[in-house]
Amino acid sequence: MKPLRRVDLARATGCNLETIRYYETVGIMPDPPRSAKGYRSYDETHVRRLKFVMRSRDLGFSLEEIRELMGLVDNRTQTCAEVQAVAESHLKDVQAKIADLARIERVLSETVARCTGDAAPDCAVIDALLEA
Repeated sequence: MKPLRRVDLARATGCNLETIRYYETVGIMPDPPRSAKGYRSYDETHVRRLKFVMRSRDLGFSLEEIRELMGLVDNRTQTCAEVQAVAESHLKDVQAKIADLARIERVLSETVARCTGDAAPDCAVIDALLEA
C-alpha cells in the first residue's frame, strides 16, 4: 500500500482532518513516521486503528475507554475477559443513560400534555419548571 497523507487517511476513513489531529495530540492515534521530506506517512495500520476508534466512538465509548481497549491491543495482552469488562462497564453506563432519558421523556410528555397551548400567560410547562 502506498503511504497516505493525512488528507488521504481522512478520505479513507471518513474522519475529519481536525479530529485526526486531535486523536494524535491526545495519544489515541500514534504519531506517524515522516517521509524524507518531513510529510506524515500513514499506512494500513493507521487506517485500521482510526476505523476502530471511530466505530468505538459511534458506540459511545469515551476516549479513556478507547485508550484502555487500545492499550490491551497494543500490548498484545488483551484477553476476552478484559475486553468484556470494559464493554460491560460501558453497557451499564448506556443503560443508565437510557433509563434517564426514558424518565425525562415521561416527565416531559406528562407536562406537555397538561399544557393548553393557549395564548394565555399561564403555562403548565413553565409552572412545572418553576416547581423544580
